[in-house]
Amino acid sequence: MARRATFFGFEPWKNHIPKWFPDRNCRVVTRNPELMLRRGWPFRLLLSPRQEVFVWGFKHPPFLRKFCRLFGIPFFHVEDGFVRSVSLGALRAAPAALIIDRRTTHYDAQNPSDLERTLQTYDFAADSTLMERADKCIRMLLDLRVSKYNLGRSVDMGTILGPKSKKRVLVIGQVETDAAIAFGCDRPVTNNDLVRLAASENQGAQIIYKPHPEVLHGTRVGVSDPAEVADLCVVLNEDVTPADALDCADHVYTITSLMGFEALLRGIPVTCIGLPFYAGWGATDDRQPSPRRMRRLSAREIFAAAYLLHSHYFDPETGEPTSLETVIRRLSDMRDVAPLQQPQ
Repeated sequence: MARRATFFGFEPWKNHIPKWFPDRNCRVVTRNPELMLRRGWPFRLLLSPRQEVFVWGFKHPPFLRKFCRLFGIPFFHVEDGFVRSVSLGALRAAPAALIIDRRTTHYDAQNPSDLERTLQTYDFAADSTLMERADKCIRMLLDLRVSKYNLGRSVDMGTILGPKSKKRVLVIGQVETDAAIAFGCDRPVTNNDLVRLAASENQGAQIIYKPHPEVLHGTRVGVSDPAEVADLCVVLNEDVTPADALDCADHVYTITSLMGFEALLRGIPVTCIGLPFYAGWGATDDRQPSPRRMRRLSAREIFAAAYLLHSHYFDPETGEPTSLETVIRRLSDMRDVAPLQQPQ
């Protein structure tokens, strides 16, 4: 008999869940805590044997995890993977990749995740097949210029920045209220703070600030105003592709953005103010201590663990399970024929 799986916080993706979890009897529950209790959750979990619980990120009431631990119900965090879509999650584009973790989300620097454990212990040198596949996938991502969202406009950065005459430092903006910062950074920090730090540490360099696409497209609200640091940097006020922005960078500053890892894959030095999954392993310039992360790893080893060992992939159009290689090709094809997503 198929296991019963109950999903909390998945409303935007509820129609995709049966394809993502075809071997489970799936049920989607509201993320509203008051409504949950009125409908008898989480106590209804006790009525079904072979029960599992999946939650989207941290979009669940804290008591739910404690309840599951008390009654021995397997509990999993689910989040977007690293090669996601040709649009924004806020625009209801379903992810083509998921990360499923028993311990916590991959961006939670406060607690060790399954991914962190793998990075700490896996013998990458002994797994030549995995590393050969990682090299192939990295080359595909770079050659096809595929990123997480794949919706920015391809531009000639020279027309925006002018001729290069000095070092260029790219500052990656994020949604400042996002959980990736709340759980990945040990102190409050804004995008403007990051711009000011990059400018102070790189006197004479050209500072380029790329706001987050969700802020540019109006689906999320920023905390800091780019106009306040416009005297220190060139602000990219249109959503240019990550590949174009990274092509012009000699150094990247980020809080916890995935674009920092995409820079590492291109051999660009990266300074991290927070502690994303790829920091703390010796591949980045880290400003937040990571006493748990004692091992030294290369970007390709981190890629192998995060993108291959800990990610699940689904066809962007059908939702059926597939491979990273297929998702890269499909997103590249979809991006090349799809019109640019306009702000709403």
